[in-house]
Amino acid sequence: MPLTNEDNPTPQPVKAIIAIGSLITLLLFSQNLLAATNLAPKPSIQESVETQSQASAQNIGQTEMAREWGLSPQEWSRYQALMQGPRGIYSPGLDPLTALGIEARSADERRRYAELQVQAERQRIEKELAYQRAYDQAFSRLYPNEKVIQISSAPLSPSTGQPALKTDGRLAIFVQDNCGTCIAQVKDLQSQKQTFDLYFVGSKGDDELIRRWAILAGIDPAAVRSRQITLNHDGGRWLSIGLGGDLPAQVREVNGKWQRQ
Repeated sequence: MPLTNEDNPTPQPVKAIIAIGSLITLLLFSQNLLAATNLAPKPSIQESVETQSQASAQNIGQTEMAREWGLSPQEWSRYQALMQGPRGIYSPGLDPLTALGIEARSADERRRYAELQVQAERQRIEKELAYQRAYDQAFSRLYPNEKVIQISSAPLSPSTGQPALKTDGRLAIFVQDNCGTCIAQVKDLQSQKQTFDLYFVGSKGDDELIRRWAILAGIDPAAVRSRQITLNHDGGRWLSIGLGGDLPAQVREVNGKWQRQ
């Protein structure tokens, strides 16, 4: 027959001892927890001040960057958010005005960013041209018998005696003045380290026109001197190959025929 508590009751002194032991254990645990909390490193006043100073400096820096692009801090924050999303993956390194213009939420926004970009581009070009003039003057003083950007003497066709395209498999690109897409494509080719021959349609034999255009397109004079890039007057070549269509046009000779690329 099993025993019950009534049959074998726990003595009262034992119960008291168990209760006291549990209380002591709980007190020790609480003390250890409190000690661990007190031992955890706490930021000093100096560290807190430094953190606040860094955050303030970062905010000031972002405000200055926004001001340089003619944007408000809110617009700058939106640009940063856009570049952390799909737009930043599609177009890494995209400038703020282009990014905000592409992702504009209204026609008014799109117009505003387009106008800001036109103004920014004009200022950039004026600065680059001013520096390029100073560079040209320095180059002329140091190397009076050389040109900063040399215009190539394109070959003549042996059959017609007319200007001909080079037929060594190099890429040729035809461009014209007042053509933003032409400049963009030439810049893209350079970023890819492409070797190519550039033909300027409508230059009328004016070397300086091509040189000024090359500066705007950011063509590296060293690449021209090494003939990685050549600059040529079109001289009727674009019409002679008969491809037609708008410029710019990238073409390459394939099996004896010129084809758009």
